[in-house]
Amino acid sequence: MHRLACSLLLAAPLLVAASTPNVPAPIAAAVAAPTRTAANVARDRYRHPAQTLAFFGVKPGDTVVEVWPGGGWYTEILAPLTARAGAYYAAGPWEKGLGAVRALQAKDAATYGKVRLAAFPAEAGQPGVPDGSADVVLTFRNVHNWRFGGEDRARAMFAAMYRMLKPGGTLGVVEHRLPESRPSAAEEKSGYMKPSSVIGFATAAGFKLAGRSEINANPKDSADWPEGVWTLPPSYALKDKDRARYAAIGESDRMTLRFVKPR
Repeated sequence: MHRLACSLLLAAPLLVAASTPNVPAPIAAAVAAPTRTAANVARDRYRHPAQTLAFFGVKPGDTVVEVWPGGGWYTEILAPLTARAGAYYAAGPWEKGLGAVRALQAKDAATYGKVRLAAFPAEAGQPGVPDGSADVVLTFRNVHNWRFGGEDRARAMFAAMYRMLKPGGTLGVVEHRLPESRPSAAEEKSGYMKPSSVIGFATAAGFKLAGRSEINANPKDSADWPEGVWTLPPSYALKDKDRARYAAIGESDRMTLRFVKPR
């Protein structure tokens, strides 16, 4: 375990959110947007988007970067939230990682036309997020993917997110949680990460841990499934085998961590 991460974990009682944060009206309105797809709304009970964004302190006037937006689940919320006064970047692998967001733009330009696309990590000739331009950087269930490429890759991704942010800016991370007592080798293939590992990557990049929340916790998830986190919904890697059992467990247990870039 990283030494700094260990010290932060020992201080955890001072950092854990004591209660569910109050949800500001603009976030509540964005989560209730009629443009959201029904399938995505159905997952709100597992992903708690209103409470999560409130915990991260996202405001309508912020410049928000979502790193690796995947299927665009949070795009459906962040685009309308920032449309009038802020800016929203969807940042991912340029050739293959932004297809879902581009599809949303093609389907509904009125809602998603202002979304800015950026390469992450950006290579020569690709548009990136300007250094020091973001108020908030968010990434949801992606750290394990970077870890699969090795610890150096994960460190590089956190360093790149650090550069995006203004001094005083926020990094919000949601990730599948591996109990600290498990062997670290489990991070290499299970899709789960130890909080100490995520905190270690962030602090190595220069971030300070500012808060932890149990908003996205799921005590039913033992994090030891035959096909890793993908055994659980929504992936159901085992297809119909024991499907009812995994449906009853629900989506994964997740850490929710808020970091700040020092001023």
